Amino acid sequence: MNIAFFLLPKQEVVCLTQDATLRQTLERMEYHRYTAVPIINDDGGYAGTVTEGDLLWYIKDHADLTLDHTNKIRLADVPLRMNNKTVRIDANMDDLISLAKLQNFVPVVDDMNRFIGIVRRSEIIDYCQKIIMEQHNVLQDK
Repeated sequence: MNIAFFLLPKQEVVCLTQDATLRQTLERMEYHRYTAVPIINDDGGYAGTVTEGDLLWYIKDHADLTLDHTNKIRLADVPLRMNNKTVRIDANMDDLISLAKLQNFVPVVDDMNRFIGIVRRSEIIDYCQKIIMEQHNVLQDK
């Protein structure tokens, strides 16, 4: 099955740019209660995913950092610990399952590598559950 059916389009995804400040990042993640948010570069491409852990490690490593100073730090300067992999829009669900084990969501790009949305891990799990239940029902009918 093509993943386009499961895609949450970019317009509905909370994203950040690499120029967002650390303070903006913290506030957006807190407001939306997200633990991870995709980062988009100037060309509209996927640049990575920032997590709460990335922010905490950055703050820990900069003990002199105050809340006021977080307005001066760009998200591009915060090291990302994980390299979340993307898939192209023409991928199928099988391509997503292994990625979903380690990522809250799978970023989706078009054929020009522009970010077009995400597929949430919960959607992937729901798909897998549906397949398992269908197979279970087939076996019970035999």
